[in-house]
Amino acid sequence: MSEDSYPKHIGIILDGNRRWARQRGLKPWEGHDRGFEKLKEVVRFLPEFNIKEMSLYCFSMQNFSRSKMEVGFLMDIFVKAAKQVLEDEDVHKNRMKIRFIGRLGLLPEKVQKAIAEVVEATKDYDRHILNFCVAYGGQEEIIDGVNRAIADAKAGKIDKVDEKGFAKYLYIDSPPDIIIRTSGEQRLSNFLMWHSAYSELFFIQKHWPDFSKEDLKKIIDEFVEKRNRRFGT
Repeated sequence: MSEDSYPKHIGIILDGNRRWARQRGLKPWEGHDRGFEKLKEVVRFLPEFNIKEMSLYCFSMQNFSRSKMEVGFLMDIFVKAAKQVLEDEDVHKNRMKIRFIGRLGLLPEKVQKAIAEVVEATKDYDRHILNFCVAYGGQEEIIDGVNRAIADAKAGKIDKVDEKGFAKYLYIDSPPDIIIRTSGEQRLSNFLMWHSAYSELFFIQKHWPDFSKEDLKKIIDEFVEKRNRRFGT
């Protein structure tokens, strides 16, 4: 196996928390709570599987339309997650840079403060990168990038951009080799729209709380052994 054939960046759409809860007669937020526990488990897969970067689709722009109670519960989870990351010895030992990407200004002040502390504490780490996509939308990311490029053009800093140059105006500039979506849906739902042009897609039936290390291993093995990425050639 060559180094080039191994995935460097994996994106995951964390889908199915509410369906997982519904199947068990639980409230939606109980599913989100279980999904958060799974997220903490999956974060530890980065060093174990030697994954350089992982992007997790945690809360979309469209998710703001859910009930006030459910959104509030999710915001509390983000604050709890940020605090636990700060105290997580594995994050510091494995030098995981934590980033939050999206229209973060739309989040409650307490969430913005909590995630800013995590970003600051891990900004110099360089072994792994973990992107939490919160208040995120792929189309919104492209629009924000276009507006930043326009601002630079008006300031005389650029006169044009190509594909590579434009990527620098996005929240992140590395395309995922693999995108995984749990819970059986077969669509990207506005996740990393620019970056996913040549990503290999994997859709699995399991809901996010049931996602396992074995599932990830099978996906990586298939990517390495069976997927032939030609990038249009």
